[in-house]
Amino acid sequence: MSAEIRRLLDRVYEIWNTGDAAAYAALFTEDADYITYFGANLKGRQAIEDAHRQLFTMPIKLESRGEPAIRELGDGVALVIATGGSTVDGKPEPERDSVLTYTAVRTPEGWRFASFQNTRVSRP
Repeated sequence: MSAEIRRLLDRVYEIWNTGDAAAYAALFTEDADYITYFGANLKGRQAIEDAHRQLFTMPIKLESRGEPAIRELGDGVALVIATGGSTVDGKPEPERDSVLTYTAVRTPEGWRFASFQNTRVSRP
């Protein structure tokens, strides 16, 4: 399970960095809840795709920060907590580092994310 979820998480970074909004949205369930960095709640795969189509025209790329924590919550459900950040025009933006929380679920399509929350890292 963990290896499959890790591959799904790796795809998040790969697809984001290629800028394919439809492929990015396909990593989520049809009815996913997606809370953006700015607190917007996108409801469903189509909303995720629509919001990211414009975002992907910008020079923002994602970078993973360390190993994610993956904890099985039940049969076919797992909590994933990862850390990540972004670069703009290739320059790191440490003030945009985030803790990323996902709920992964096993679907007929394979593992997908049913929820996502992007929370800015707090610095003293």
